[in-house]
Amino acid sequence: MRLLITAVAGLALAVSVKGVPAQVDDAAILSADNPALLSSFGFFNGRAGRPSAALLPYDLRTPLFTDYAEKQRYLYLPDGKTYSVAPDGRIVFPQGSALIKSFGYHDASGRLNIIETRLLLHRAEGWVALPYIWKADGSDAELKVGGARKPVEFTKPDGTKLAISYAVPNKNQCKQCHSTKDSVMPVGPVWHNLSFADAKSRAAFEQRGDMSATGRAFEAKWDDAKTGTLEARALAYLRVNCGHCHKPTGSASNSGLFYDDHERNSAALGIGKRPVAAGRGSGNFDFVIEPGHPERSILIYRMKSTDPGIAMPELGRSTTHDEGIALLEAWIKALPAS
Repeated sequence: MRLLITAVAGLALAVSVKGVPAQVDDAAILSADNPALLSSFGFFNGRAGRPSAALLPYDLRTPLFTDYAEKQRYLYLPDGKTYSVAPDGRIVFPQGSALIKSFGYHDASGRLNIIETRLLLHRAEGWVALPYIWKADGSDAELKVGGARKPVEFTKPDGTKLAISYAVPNKNQCKQCHSTKDSVMPVGPVWHNLSFADAKSRAAFEQRGDMSATGRAFEAKWDDAKTGTLEARALAYLRVNCGHCHKPTGSASNSGLFYDDHERNSAALGIGKRPVAAGRGSGNFDFVIEPGHPERSILIYRMKSTDPGIAMPELGRSTTHDEGIALLEAWIKALPAS
């Protein structure tokens, strides 16, 4: 199959397949109507593995854990528009932007099979979150505002084989995790947590933005000891996996636990802090984090659980992230006991 890079006047750069140009439809992004098929947007050239050349690929140094799913992330900006970076590293996107994230698993042959693609679309009324599930033949993805469950088999990094019921979130669940002051907002792309596959991808991303206020170096990667201290990597993990809800403007603000960038005092992190509610989720332990004792820390207890009434995070996983838990256990164990 011959792929031809082509530029169309007044339209985003796109890839043509068999001579038919694939163009991102700016009107579909901005419209109050939500297309039934993902192909209506023009983000992909027929299949999930063929992103339009109009999309800017990026990755995250510390990504959100989602049942060991492989993720492919893209940014779309309307022609002539740029993003900016706030002093705290938050990326501010113009109207008409789209954040596109696909989730999938590798099969026995090593091929990545995409299950779903989630969209965040920046419209006049704000950000809108939409989940699309790919058809069995991979030809297109269908809008499923009610979410879905999909049986998945995969191999963990340690070689363990797992079979789970993978959850595609419904539209309201998307809003729960992306909620800031009751408005949907992006949570993943902050400047200090961005990563790129190569220098070319990074340069293409930077060329579309105003970098004057970045102000922060890239932060530690949760799984790379060379990039920061044990504490820095643990806090990076907590920020990404918990901070979208556990922040003063998030859905878990009443917990008193804040894992976003704005809080770094011991109580806000849960160190020596008693839980607001001591129900079944506490495991009969006294502290969210008991210094020196991960085995007695509520944080670890809830992360190790898959019980819907106990598990944290509440959404986005049907299994436990053993490697992330091991990092936090090591950090808690190293904290000096009072």
